[in-house]
Amino acid sequence: MRTTYLKALTEAHAQAMRADPSVFVIGEDVAEGGPYGTTAGLADEFGTERVLNTPISEAAICGVAVGAAQSGMRPVIEVMFIDFVTLALDQLVNQAAKAHAMSGGQLSVPLVLRTQGGAGRRWGAQHSQSLEAWLAHIPGLKVVMPSRTADVPGLLASAIADPNPVVFVENKVLYFKTEDVPDEPEPVELGRALVVRPGRDVTIVALSRLVDESLAAAERLAADGIEAEVIDPRTLVPLDLDTIVASVRRTNRLVVAHEAVEHGGFGAELTAQVQAAAFDDLDAPVERVGAPFAPVPFSPPLEDAYVPGADEVAAAARRALGR
Repeated sequence: MRTTYLKALTEAHAQAMRADPSVFVIGEDVAEGGPYGTTAGLADEFGTERVLNTPISEAAICGVAVGAAQSGMRPVIEVMFIDFVTLALDQLVNQAAKAHAMSGGQLSVPLVLRTQGGAGRRWGAQHSQSLEAWLAHIPGLKVVMPSRTADVPGLLASAIADPNPVVFVENKVLYFKTEDVPDEPEPVELGRALVVRPGRDVTIVALSRLVDESLAAAERLAADGIEAEVIDPRTLVPLDLDTIVASVRRTNRLVVAHEAVEHGGFGAELTAQVQAAAFDDLDAPVERVGAPFAPVPFSPPLEDAYVPGADEVAAAARRALGR
């Protein structure tokens, strides 16, 4: 069936809740559909006992979910902006991520925290950040970043089924991206990258919204005889390094692209891992594409200039090729 990223999320919630009565949704206004409509209709089908509205307190939402998960439930939290995950970091980082290890494996915390990152909606510096690198730094958390509508159901199903906490990072700009999705989607294994465009000359590893931008860049490069391979990791933790390294060993060049600030972004970690695994296969320095080291501007022209896209990815690929 053909559907949007947003509706694929809604249906993936519903399928998980039909299959497992321990799954419930919790967050601000989720019974009314949530801030973006991703939970629309769930309260009608499952009732407000399983689609729980909360006060405006991310710390309380996450704390309740951690306790519920440790008690055998499978909560799916919605935090409307990744910027506001900062208010729940103690519960997420010091409790959810640590409980399994600190209990000697006696406790599991099967919760999913869904949140939305990225700029492009003119919402200013406090509602437009990309903070996935913070979360990928925490042992005990898995981090998922779907770029394709077709991957949303399978990745969310796998996240909900996971016995320990998963942060599921969506991009607001992708919500109305339309693609074909199987009527009966299969779970997508966490830690399996996808080669979305094969190529021979340069590898581009892109996160979330930058996957589409990288595909657009690859089309431009192809017009000049440059065939770029584009890889979507889909999950940052666990990371499918094998697929990425195998590509680099064929193309001998790497570009890493994400919307987050380049300084300290996940691209730095990815670059370090690839260089450790395939240094002798690289014929040029790894090129990184990311946002400037500055808060996201509110001004539309400044925001457009701030957010990296196909132009920056294509330029980075040309630099890697010495063109």
